[in-house]
Amino acid sequence: MSSISQTVQNRDVRQLGINPNHWYVVARSTEVTTQPIGVIIWQQAIALYRDSQGQIHALEDRCPHRQVKLSHGQAIADELECAYHGWRFNSVGECVAVPYLAANQKLPNCQIRHYPVKEQDGFIWLFPGDIEPVTEPLGLPEWEHLNYIATVAVIKCNAHYSYLIENLMDMYHGHLHQDLQAWAQATLQDIDEDANRVDAHYQAQSYYKIDKIWSISQLFFPALRRLHPEPLDVSYIYPHWVSTLGKDFKIYCLLCPVNETQTKAYLIHFTSLNAFWRLHKLPIWFRRFIKNSLFGAAQKLLDGLVIQDVQMIEEEQQAYLQNPQRRNYELNRALVSVQRLMKDRVDLL
Repeated sequence: MSSISQTVQNRDVRQLGINPNHWYVVARSTEVTTQPIGVIIWQQAIALYRDSQGQIHALEDRCPHRQVKLSHGQAIADELECAYHGWRFNSVGECVAVPYLAANQKLPNCQIRHYPVKEQDGFIWLFPGDIEPVTEPLGLPEWEHLNYIATVAVIKCNAHYSYLIENLMDMYHGHLHQDLQAWAQATLQDIDEDANRVDAHYQAQSYYKIDKIWSISQLFFPALRRLHPEPLDVSYIYPHWVSTLGKDFKIYCLLCPVNETQTKAYLIHFTSLNAFWRLHKLPIWFRRFIKNSLFGAAQKLLDGLVIQDVQMIEEEQQAYLQNPQRRNYELNRALVSVQRLMKDRVDLL
């Protein structure tokens, strides 16, 4: 290994930035209206708003006049108005109006940054890089699919994003969740890697089998659950995470790293109804009614998992801050792989 490669691999993963040339999720679609909101993606403050046509726009959350947050203002037609003095900016960040501009004055030649942004699968995806995007956001085909019931939880943890990714890739930590866990006795079988992703393949014992119409009640009544073997696959598709447990469950974790010690993410849990073939013959409107009515069915389960995981992740971060030289004794090969991928993606900048 060359000295440069050695230096890269020896770099502290807990101090890595992000590769901005990817699509990150910064909000749910329902969170963004004509009243702007402020979000942060890796130390960049951004104002999100909808114009009069319902289109999403993303501007640097800063009025160049007095440097206050534009997210305190409001959307007027297709422009974002600063709450302080009423200066207005169009969707590409140009100042287009100052309410008290004198007849002999020109508009100030100031411009703020605008960001590529897309609304897809119920979420707002933002590209914080300086280059033109050449990829598409990670797809969530189950979001609109009538055979999948969705539940969404928000993760907010005071920790570097690497701790969250490692937690998600390490299926041995099911020990933590006790009655909330969906699996037991996970065993890592093999790992596939390339320049953009790590796929870890486990064999596990699942507590759930959604094969009869009443079996979805297992989400609510632990006494109905029975262990049975299922493949458990987890993938770090930089910068996001995807998991499948057998044929019944799929989970996404869409990341929005805030800074070196804060991470926000959206955890989306899908329960499959594919086994109910009779359901598929019902009218589309009725199937959509079922899908919408059951939205959030796994909320208590998902929120409980998040609370337990965040506690552990934040304790890891605090232990690191108190003694960054202290060594961990890691036995899971998947975590070594994801740390390498994180470093490699940042090293591409």
